Amino acid sequence: MLLSGGQVATLEPDRWNAARVELVVDGTPQSSVNLTDPTDLAFEYVERIGHVIDLIGQAREAITAVHFGAGALTIPRYVAWTRPGSRQQVIELEPELVDFVRERLPLPRGASIRVRYGDAREMADRLPAGLHGASDLVVVDVFAGATIPAPVTTLEFYRLAARLLNDRGVLTVNVADGAGLPFARGQMATIASVLPHVAVLAEAQVMKGRRFGNLVIVGTRDPGMLDWLPRLVAAGPHPAQAVSGEDLRRVIRGAAVVTDETASPSPDPGRGIFSR
Repeated sequence: MLLSGGQVATLEPDRWNAARVELVVDGTPQSSVNLTDPTDLAFEYVERIGHVIDLIGQAREAITAVHFGAGALTIPRYVAWTRPGSRQQVIELEPELVDFVRERLPLPRGASIRVRYGDAREMADRLPAGLHGASDLVVVDVFAGATIPAPVTTLEFYRLAARLLNDRGVLTVNVADGAGLPFARGQMATIASVLPHVAVLAEAQVMKGRRFGNLVIVGTRDPGMLDWLPRLVAAGPHPAQAVSGEDLRRVIRGAAVVTDETASPSPDPGRGIFSR
């Protein structure tokens, strides 16, 4: 499928698990879907986000969620399956991508998942006032190929995302970075300037900046979130590490808050890292 931005999207079988299908955009794996088991999240960072979702409110309790970035709708499928009756909004730039995915990987019957089309940054400023302060979960997972676009990495964007959260609401952000974590540290500093309680989850070597990979930044106004961290680390995938509080402040030290004037895309990992 040729997308409007000139990228090529394909759905490919997972060579390790015949029940999974991967969405690949310009050679970069973006999502994995198992139609027979929506709780099979496959990618490590998606599993970490899933574990965060599991701890919001009570088990099986319906939630309100906003997702910036559709991919193959893996996380909305997970929410619909594990929390029946949830209301979900998905923001996606590429209508052709969503049509392509939904035709070949249909959404669960009865799932309340509404897709709004447009640029994530612009749509964040235009979402209905009824969503402000109403969301239990906001997921930011926006990629253009292998990199995160600059407009969704800034103080101004995260302020718009955070205003959607209710008092217990949780913001989760997927960030990719490599040696030394210069990009990720800027994202940590920026989110910590918007929300008072922030933690970062990642594989141990990625957290130490020793190899390229994904980190999940979690932010909230609810101080009780920090009580979740031992359970999130224990849930894996392993080896797992969580950083918060003074440890996070040490990681962030020296990193500047990213603004519209200073933002740049995330580093390109190079195609070799995603060789199949």
